[in-house]
Amino acid sequence: MMKTRPFNKNRIALSVSLVLGSAMITSTQAQEAATDDNVEVIEVSGIRGSMIRAMDLKRSGEGIVEAISAEDIGKFPDTNLAESLQRITGVSIDRSDGEGSRVTIRGFGADRNLVLLNGRQMPTPTRSFDFADLASEGVSTVEVYKTGRASIATGGLGGTVNIITPRPLANPGRQATFGFKAVNDDSTQKGDKWTPEFSGLYSETFMDDKFGIALTGSYQKRDSGNSNASVASGWRSFISGQDEGGWGNLPAEDPDNSYLNKPADGITYAVPQNLVYQFNEAYRTRINGQLTLEYQATDKLKTRLDYTYSERSIDRELTDMSTWFSFNYNNATMVWSEPNEEGISYPIQYQDTDNYSADAARGTGTGINSGRGFSATKNTNNSIGLNLEYQVNDNLVVELDYHDASAKHEPNSPYGSWGSLAMISNNRIRTTVDFSQVLPVLSIEYPEGVDGFEPEDMIGAGSNFGNNHERTDLEQIQAGGKYYFDAGIIESIDFGIAQTETNNHSKYASATRGTWSGVGEPEDWEDSWFTQRSLGDMFDNIAGHADPDLEPYYIDWDFEQIAEYTAATFYNENDTEWPCGPRFCGGTNYTTDRYTDEKMQAVYVQANMVFDIGDMPAEIITGVRYEKTETRASALVPSYDGISWSSTNELVLQPTGESVFTDESGEYDNWLPSIDFKVDLTDDVVARASFSKTISRPGYGDMQGGKTLGGQITTIQGSGSRGNPALLPLESTNYDLSLEWYYDEASYAAVGWFNKDVTNFVGRRTITETAFDLRNPAQGPRADAARAAGFTGNAEIRQYILENYLDSDPNVYLNEHGDVVIDASPEDDLAQFEINIPFNQRDNNVNGWEVAIQHMFWDSGFGVNVNGTMVDGDLYYDNASMEPQYALTGLSDSANFIAFYENDKLSVRVAYNWRDKFLAWIGDGSGDNPVYTEAYGQWDVNMSYDVTGNLTVFVEGINLTNEYQRQHGRHEQMLINLRQSSPRYNLGMRYTF
Repeated sequence: MMKTRPFNKNRIALSVSLVLGSAMITSTQAQEAATDDNVEVIEVSGIRGSMIRAMDLKRSGEGIVEAISAEDIGKFPDTNLAESLQRITGVSIDRSDGEGSRVTIRGFGADRNLVLLNGRQMPTPTRSFDFADLASEGVSTVEVYKTGRASIATGGLGGTVNIITPRPLANPGRQATFGFKAVNDDSTQKGDKWTPEFSGLYSETFMDDKFGIALTGSYQKRDSGNSNASVASGWRSFISGQDEGGWGNLPAEDPDNSYLNKPADGITYAVPQNLVYQFNEAYRTRINGQLTLEYQATDKLKTRLDYTYSERSIDRELTDMSTWFSFNYNNATMVWSEPNEEGISYPIQYQDTDNYSADAARGTGTGINSGRGFSATKNTNNSIGLNLEYQVNDNLVVELDYHDASAKHEPNSPYGSWGSLAMISNNRIRTTVDFSQVLPVLSIEYPEGVDGFEPEDMIGAGSNFGNNHERTDLEQIQAGGKYYFDAGIIESIDFGIAQTETNNHSKYASATRGTWSGVGEPEDWEDSWFTQRSLGDMFDNIAGHADPDLEPYYIDWDFEQIAEYTAATFYNENDTEWPCGPRFCGGTNYTTDRYTDEKMQAVYVQANMVFDIGDMPAEIITGVRYEKTETRASALVPSYDGISWSSTNELVLQPTGESVFTDESGEYDNWLPSIDFKVDLTDDVVARASFSKTISRPGYGDMQGGKTLGGQITTIQGSGSRGNPALLPLESTNYDLSLEWYYDEASYAAVGWFNKDVTNFVGRRTITETAFDLRNPAQGPRADAARAAGFTGNAEIRQYILENYLDSDPNVYLNEHGDVVIDASPEDDLAQFEINIPFNQRDNNVNGWEVAIQHMFWDSGFGVNVNGTMVDGDLYYDNASMEPQYALTGLSDSANFIAFYENDKLSVRVAYNWRDKFLAWIGDGSGDNPVYTEAYGQWDVNMSYDVTGNLTVFVEGINLTNEYQRQHGRHEQMLINLRQSSPRYNLGMRYTF
């Protein structure tokens, strides 16, 4: 039997904010409850308090929602927001420079999840948000919504993350804290092993707690490093017995039995394109500032102004040693593995013998490359928002929210965004790589009289520099309201409208010197400019680093010194290679320049129902959201004004020498229903069921409007590519079930199941289009006349046109070499081009289970939190197949374990995070080959001690066991990348006023 419950209007006082698009999400955290002065309020802080608040939000929330709360003012559980989020079931992260960077939710990567700041959408140069831009000290709560709702902004296919900053009126009075941290990172070889971090927070209310200000700021500097071994240009894959003659494959015949255990016919195998040892240094500076002003102007009107600024600059230096393989197998010996269960074999020992000669002289072999490079970028985010909230009467509250924000990514060096400069020693006559160990072991055979990779043999080589600018501007306005009913099943109705306009601009320029085989002579370079350093010592945590066959040295040198000398010595007036005169730079000849404008309008209505099923309280939130999206994209592409038929089978496009913007547009709309059902089976047990539809918009790169043509066409058609602004968003139909048992004040157990049926995954296809009004000289009146005369072959048709039109048609002539040239005329047919575009192609399913247990051991101070996520999908990559494939990336199981002890003064937390192997992407540099990230687990620890009621000292350790990260291709021993860093330790203090 269903019974209605009377509604108390005083509930308005507990939820004065409304849902407007996503803006309602923040109101739960900003609610103000009137507290009787005679009632003692006991606030639980620290780890236990943080877990209790997160549990309470999970329990009281509608749908599937998780949260992480600050342990105290200015103290978030982890030093990085992404690393805190990975503790939540269904959430895993990708790391950059040893720090959490981007999140995957329920198997969907960062570009398929939406990140909000105080309920407002954040602009990003791509669809993904980099959590490394924000410091955790300025955050009070992070919420993760895993189910869709009509009142929540769209874009999160896997989930929606809402970052909430401190609100002064939610914490009346004065609150202030200052923190200092010394960061120790031994992974850096050239930077500072100890770097500082400062943070502060000030919040105070005035005018009888009607006006409040909250100000937070942080400055963080960190130097780090890592050592990498990689097959950076990928593996060339073949099927034995089918690909004889293909570049890079094994010869069909092996008369010398040089290929031990050669793959049998039908076995998939691959050979490496190169091997690189690379050593990176990263110098990161992060500055954050936030200002919040709140004013309760009257009992009915409340205003809030938020401003957030973040700046993160990252300068990276790289040093590498690399060998390029030419697939010359004469006098080579290889050892092949047995096929694994998928029928794939890898070279245990790979050998390449380009330029091999037993009596080779110094300097006549193939190159060993020594490279130096850099990247220097700065990310800047600005966000300002104004919120007006007005209580019209006891039943109605309305709200208006305006948000203006920008995100900018730009070069941070006079050289540009990135660059690389190579030196080379041409003394490699035979190269062997042992792939049987974790670290691939490179050994090189040198000409007689050459002792190894030595400074005296170095000469200059090629270079590549680039500039990359990206900017996204976002303007958002939301308006809506919440109406409360006096009685009945429907407690309230939320309604609202929203408009969001996003402008994305990216441009790219580069300058390349292609002298990769070498320039100059060894005597042009001072030996003292180059230093030999131990190669094995850079991988001292990885098996294989002490192998006696490993090359003993790599060569290091000063980038700026060699760059200055090279520019002064080898400069020429080629603007393509030297766009900035006699110095290296990326230049400003932007060959890629893209604009994308996206306008989204939304309207929604949502009913909140409260009732009883028998004696069990129940709630339903159901609604629908309608969105219309219009997209316009333009891109700079080379332009052409004609086509010349210059040889029998070759037609050449004639460039104008200029580039033009080409435009494309598209639009789509979506109806997105949702329903969340919640019932309290007992006082301690909660059951939930949810249904929703959510969307994730296409990437900006897929929507870019430029049409790029191939330089040559056949007599029938040409080719090209472009983006597709008419792409539809990915749409997911979501089902969720969960059962939660809250058996103690701070303890619970939960199990949940989710299922996502996703449509509109993006693939690629070709369509036929025209371009630039180009005409095809092989398809028109002149060619038709030749065919009518009985001539069918291209050579015959060309000869007919020459004989009949040479004297009368200026578009038919002989060039300086006496070759026939037939230019297009206005009467010819429009040229047809097969244009490769992205399109909505596939439907897939993702489903999984989430299990969590949080337990506090009575009042002992001990507690644990254990959770795990098991994810499955219906589309995996077939490693043995050479056919083009599509598969879901980022899909993996994950698990977390947190144990802690806490008393009045001491707090200790130990955390372990594990993520299983997953497909990271498709395309390893040598074709559409898979790249897998291997399973990774990491131990972190945090200890703090309250010296006084105001002063806390702490120590933190990240990646205590010094784990390394590894990626591989079709076979586990087909290395893609291996990365070693080191643990990181933080020592600090925090003073609360």
